[in-house]
Amino acid sequence: MFELLRHRGLQSFSLCCSQEGTMSGMRRTVVAGVLVGILAAAAAEAQGIPPIGGIAGRGAATESRIALGLREALTVGADNAVARTGRLDGFFMNEAIKILMPERLRQVETGLRAIGYGPKVDEFILAMNRAAERAAASAKPIFWEAIHSITIEDAIGILNGGETAATEYFRGRTEDGLAAAFRPVVQQATDETGVTRQYKDLIRALPFGNPE
Repeated sequence: MFELLRHRGLQSFSLCCSQEGTMSGMRRTVVAGVLVGILAAAAAEAQGIPPIGGIAGRGAATESRIALGLREALTVGADNAVARTGRLDGFFMNEAIKILMPERLRQVETGLRAIGYGPKVDEFILAMNRAAERAAASAKPIFWEAIHSITIEDAIGILNGGETAATEYFRGRTEDGLAAAFRPVVQQATDETGVTRQYKDLIRALPFGNPE
């Protein structure tokens, strides 16, 4: 599940990140990482929601009650996802969503470590994940808006759509809004957590490196 989300999330940013050597490209890497991580966490929280047959089988639940119950379950799940990812080490210590080196630097990471830049690499990865953790809180109102706009038809589709249905609903309704919300937060957080400085230091360590 997560690997599919990671692939789709990063793929949707591939055009933006094609110039990953630039500062804006580095920030987009963090934005993409936050987006994928938040959606993956929300998906994990939503996996315990039972199918509609399981609900209807216990009584005469109406469609409106089913939709209301789903909204409540997804609200709790989204809140939990934001709380888990937005705390200290919410990204950094979670191997499933941890943000790794940007592709350009990942290709030379071993070499950088071999010539003594291991601590710089580690500091850079930590700073990116700290920025992601700070940005995660901005996802909550966007998730709430998507949840409260769920129709009865949406609810039935999610409940009967298998384990990825809630994930796909969130992706379709929140991806653009989350990306837009994360950008200014990530820009501020990358400056304040030292990502910008760490990135420039690493780029300068590369042959013909140019951090701009």
